[in-house]
Amino acid sequence: MAKKKGGKAGGRKGGKASGPKGRKAATLKGRKAATPKGRKAVDALLAPVKGATRRNIGHVQLEVGRAGAARVKRMIYPPGFHWAVDMKPIVGTELCMHAHVGFLARGEIHIEYADGCIVEHKAPQIVAIDPGHDGWVVGKEPVVLIEFDFEGDTINKLGMPAAHRHS
Repeated sequence: MAKKKGGKAGGRKGGKASGPKGRKAATLKGRKAATPKGRKAVDALLAPVKGATRRNIGHVQLEVGRAGAARVKRMIYPPGFHWAVDMKPIVGTELCMHAHVGFLARGEIHIEYADGCIVEHKAPQIVAIDPGHDGWVVGKEPVVLIEFDFEGDTINKLGMPAAHRHS
């Protein structure tokens, strides 16, 4: 290897990487990024969503923002969440009749349809959940779902069936 001015290969003094103002540059390989003393690292998936309306319903943290004619929602389902236990008494239907379309960013969910069909989704994954389902969080990690909908017209606008069926 060719030597550069300064004597050592690669042009580094003393063979050590140096960063701004002569400090040693930290490599991230195998290390977590440092946070200033006294502050905890912020998890961007769980941080408040700028410009969104926030509410809690049936233990689910819901943040909703507008994007054209659609809504973009971040839903955080806590560990132990079960639609039949947490939402059924609030909604008053036997099953969840909402279509869920979006990106499962964290966690795992178990979905059961009235016909006995079972589907499990584990992050990271794109999901399309037909109306007419029960579901719950699997494991001890919260589920974070980024969802897109058109309020009462989601099924039509996204070309989804009104209820789960097999092709």
